[in-house]
Amino acid sequence: MADKTLNDLFHDTLKDIYYAERKILKSLPKMARAAQSPELKAAFEKHKDQTEGQIERLQKVFEIIDKAPRGKTCDAIEGILAEGDEIMEEYKGSPALDAGLLAAAQAVEHYEITRYGTLKRWANELGLKDAAKLLNETLQEESQTDLDLTTIADASVNDNAKA
Repeated sequence: MADKTLNDLFHDTLKDIYYAERKILKSLPKMARAAQSPELKAAFEKHKDQTEGQIERLQKVFEIIDKAPRGKTCDAIEGILAEGDEIMEEYKGSPALDAGLLAAAQAVEHYEITRYGTLKRWANELGLKDAAKLLNETLQEESQTDLDLTTIADASVNDNAKA
């Protein structure tokens, strides 16, 4: 195992986020259906479209490093999404549902932000400038989605949850 390099770590982490994005893509329609707030529903639908583009970017990064786009089970995203499923079940029909969904979505965003930030730094370190550019594009989208969710929380969702 001592012969593992940053290239190997980059590839493994790329497989991790590829798996995660594909799982997230499957979860977003369910979250959109569960959301009561029209703004939150729209945010989930918008992010579903973005996630499709993010998966395409990841496939390009795999091409850049001459590897097949393949995922590797990501226990972290499995756990985060399972928590979101629990919230949908336990808070269905309650005023706090949207606040819980929004918090679960931000947990996903924060995970993605850490992964893309790390991958971008490593791509730069490895001289993979085109990959770094693609990863940065996704990092910016994920950061903006997190800000958008915060705006929705502050504008209405958290107040409505207190009702």
